[in-house]
Amino acid sequence: MLRMTMVGADREEILRTLDAVAETFLTQNVERQSAQAEQSLQFLEDQAPELREQLVGAEQRLNEYRANLDSVDLSSEAQAAIQRYIELESRLNELEFQEAELAQRFTPSHPSYQALLRQKRQIEEDRAELNARVNELPAAQQEVVRRTRDVEVTQAIYVNVLNKIQELQVARAGTIGNVRIIDRAAISGLVAPNRARTTLLATLLGAILAVGGVLLRELLRRGVDSPEQIEAAGLPVYATIPLSTGQNKLARKVKRKKKRASQDIVVGVLADREPSDLALEALRGLRTSLHFAMLEGRNNRLMITGPSPGVGKSFVSINLGAVSAQAGKRVLLVDADLRRGHIHHAFGKGSENGLADYLSHQADLDEIIQPTGMENYWVITRGTAPPNPSELLMQPRFTEAMEELSRMFDLIIVDTPPVLAVTDASVVGKQCDTTLLVARFETNPVREIMAAKRRLESNGLVVQGAILNAMEKRASTAAGHYGYYFYNYR
Repeated sequence: MLRMTMVGADREEILRTLDAVAETFLTQNVERQSAQAEQSLQFLEDQAPELREQLVGAEQRLNEYRANLDSVDLSSEAQAAIQRYIELESRLNELEFQEAELAQRFTPSHPSYQALLRQKRQIEEDRAELNARVNELPAAQQEVVRRTRDVEVTQAIYVNVLNKIQELQVARAGTIGNVRIIDRAAISGLVAPNRARTTLLATLLGAILAVGGVLLRELLRRGVDSPEQIEAAGLPVYATIPLSTGQNKLARKVKRKKKRASQDIVVGVLADREPSDLALEALRGLRTSLHFAMLEGRNNRLMITGPSPGVGKSFVSINLGAVSAQAGKRVLLVDADLRRGHIHHAFGKGSENGLADYLSHQADLDEIIQPTGMENYWVITRGTAPPNPSELLMQPRFTEAMEELSRMFDLIIVDTPPVLAVTDASVVGKQCDTTLLVARFETNPVREIMAAKRRLESNGLVVQGAILNAMEKRASTAAGHYGYYFYNYR
């Protein structure tokens, strides 16, 4: 169903225009419906005069021949042949008419067209066979049969064409189409919309939806957005690290093996590429705080972990080690995530020949310590991924290695898997006197952070504090953010 609407100042002109459009559409639809009948009718009307002339000529030739001969008796076979001629020629003429119609719609390769051609060939073969039988008749009868055949066949075809012309004329006259005008154009009485009012209402509605979306997002937000929330739960916050735009430039996505999901890996050290980044200033403040906090510890080993993946603990470990090395300390970074550790990417190295290889007796300790390319900074990669990482970390060989490394370096930073995912962090934490939990801004809820803390404490570890990573400047969090930043930097 189509509805036409027109807007304008002249009402009478609008009515005339809409009615004219509707009538034109209806007329064109009727013409399209009768187009096929019109084409067939034109073809037959062109054929009728020619058939009439052929019929007159055939009758004259038959009469002249009969006049020249006194009498010619036709046998029953000859009469049957004449009747058969009439049937074949009538059928052949009908097929030619159908072929003319099909030629307007299909090509000769179409299945329907091919079927019609096969029927024509069959009739032509029957006619040739009939001609062969007629040729066996006496000469006088043959000529009478042929001339009588021409008259009878032409007359049958001519009558058939006249009948079809009448049928098509009736069909053309009775074509009504499949379109009907339901209602004529009428003035509705409606006025044009008030654009100013519509614009004002749309603006107000947009503002309401925007404010509602912001409020809904705030209600659904699960992660912590200020260090006060973590401290209120009883865990000190050592530093808040701003979201680093430079770090995003150093990260790229890679697909995990046998999984569709991808993870971000770091392909450079921010402290080496952009030393003036705000995130590094916060890490320098953390370096100072840790210097005094670790003075009373039993060893110089620091474990950095997190409650869940993707919080940025590797970023903190890599760059905290870098700024500590820049302060003149001999720093070793150990990737203890034997499952999916990717710290080696930051230094352009491979994961092989690392901690897992040492623990499985495939490499010596001095072979797995690799320089990072930065002064006073070394790294131990995770090594070849083993099938039993937790069992390897529980071996005495790991304890011996950590004690030997403590004598070789001033600071050892150990990066571990997430606490709530696997038990590796609890095993590694036995070798480290200082433990820090990294939480991500608006990602980790307070209850998740405290669950990780309780998991470590249940295994006899003491969590000294937390680091709130990827802090963003928001209207509601800007004051708390900068307050903690200057506090730790002091």
